[in-house]
Amino acid sequence: MLKPELFTVLKEGYTRQLFQADVISGVIVGIVALPLTIAFAIASGVTPDKGLVTAVIAGFLISVLGGSRVQIGGPTGAFIPIVYGIVQQYGLDGLIISTFMAGVILVIFGLARFGSVIKFIPYSVVVGFTSGIALLIFSTQIKDFFGLQMAKVPEHFHEKWWAYAENFHSINFWAAGMAIGTVVVSIGMGRITKKLPGSLVAIVLTTLLVQWLHLPVETISSRFGDIPNTLPMPSMPHLDFATIQHLIQPAFTIAMLGAIESLLSAVVSDGMTGNSHRSNMELLAQGIANIASSVFGGIPATGAIARTATNVKNGGKTPVAGIVHALTLLIIMLFAGQWAKLIPLSCLAGILVVVAYNMSEWHTFVGLLRSRRSDIAVLLTTFLLTVFFDLTLAIEVGIVLSAFLFMYNMAEVSEIRAMTENINEADEEEKPDGDATAGYDLPKGVAVYEINGALFFGAAHKFKSAMPRIEKSPKVLILRMRNVHLIDATGVYSLKDFVQNMQSRQTKVLLAGVQPAVLEQLERHRVLFLVGKKNVTAQFAQAVERAREILLEN
Repeated sequence: MLKPELFTVLKEGYTRQLFQADVISGVIVGIVALPLTIAFAIASGVTPDKGLVTAVIAGFLISVLGGSRVQIGGPTGAFIPIVYGIVQQYGLDGLIISTFMAGVILVIFGLARFGSVIKFIPYSVVVGFTSGIALLIFSTQIKDFFGLQMAKVPEHFHEKWWAYAENFHSINFWAAGMAIGTVVVSIGMGRITKKLPGSLVAIVLTTLLVQWLHLPVETISSRFGDIPNTLPMPSMPHLDFATIQHLIQPAFTIAMLGAIESLLSAVVSDGMTGNSHRSNMELLAQGIANIASSVFGGIPATGAIARTATNVKNGGKTPVAGIVHALTLLIIMLFAGQWAKLIPLSCLAGILVVVAYNMSEWHTFVGLLRSRRSDIAVLLTTFLLTVFFDLTLAIEVGIVLSAFLFMYNMAEVSEIRAMTENINEADEEEKPDGDATAGYDLPKGVAVYEINGALFFGAAHKFKSAMPRIEKSPKVLILRMRNVHLIDATGVYSLKDFVQNMQSRQTKVLLAGVQPAVLEQLERHRVLFLVGKKNVTAQFAQAVERAREILLEN
């Protein structure tokens, strides 16, 4: 349903108690989001104000128009390697246009009802690219974490670490100490209290130390200058067909990651609150938010899992909490930018190292390594492609590989087997009804074969290979299909070949226990006409009776 959750909340009745809970939670989440939005922007290769603008504009629209009651939107760590790569290759203008185009793609996703489709991305693919992104985030922070004196950090993963090794002699021990202290405080405060964010405590402490002791470390102002205390004027990016062709790939990458991240965040929040989000409305809201973010010069935005969880844990109940979060960041931007510019970059690097660690989900990654070999192959392939090549390629290859492995596994469990020898044995799994095999004394010249599993193109070769195994052609062959719930075009034509082959050998084929969905496909492709409608029965008992009739006729 394409209806924002905010409208539903207001229609149900918005109480004073809900407003108080939302305001408290929104302010807390806004304060938690402040260092993250700045850190994400800097790590992405843009100025700090881009992160704040994105959190204010996109965060506000995601809450107003979104399909989740508690979703918090804004820039996220997952976008860091993608945005950084786009800025390096296409510049800031290329990023803004890519974000605008990604917003349009997300709107199309929402209107086309793709929300439910994206949920079918395999878990091993999601964990693979998420862990890969976490490693990329970590690799981008080494320079600022240790205060290395480097002119420029290379774009590719292996080149980064080679450059770090060559320049590690230029380490700034004050910066490294602050970064390590930030990691300790961020993790330690989380274990002491959930009310006060450790990242904020670390920022306050390190900023005060730098200013009081005049420590020789790089700050936001020393690298980027002042943080603007006003929102920029909106400006539509210039689009033409050549630009669209040039930037369609990065735009699609942003859109895919934004869609996956936002819906994952919504699913997580549903598990915490017991609500159910509207996936298509969420995609539509994400699209509009990214379009607006680009118009104001911002960067890509999506649902932020950590901030959404923080919202729920602090009592946020409705989209109003997300709106308050955006307004809180706006107030901070307008009135506290002069203090935010004093934050040490090594502190922000420490915060992002913690973000990367939490995002890596290494316990889940290691756990999946104990899964089936097919899942491990998908996991490692997606992970390595994300780290060394490109996220879009990683997702595409991961999904295609998962699909092929799924089809292979489905084909492996599909089989056709003879049942004539066991026809009088008790079948414990079957009820004593007309479709049971027990208790039938089959006439001489009648054979029974059963198909188990989906009859699709992946399993069709098994069906064809079963034909030569029927050495002595019976007068009647009953083909049981009670366990066939899916048949595709290849399966239909394989079945048709089988029937024609048997008929050429003077064998009548009966189909027993055909499921309604399969029966519909057989009728469409005129297989029923080939077999004869009298020779297609709902139950096995009816097929046996029909077999006796055929033998008497002959």
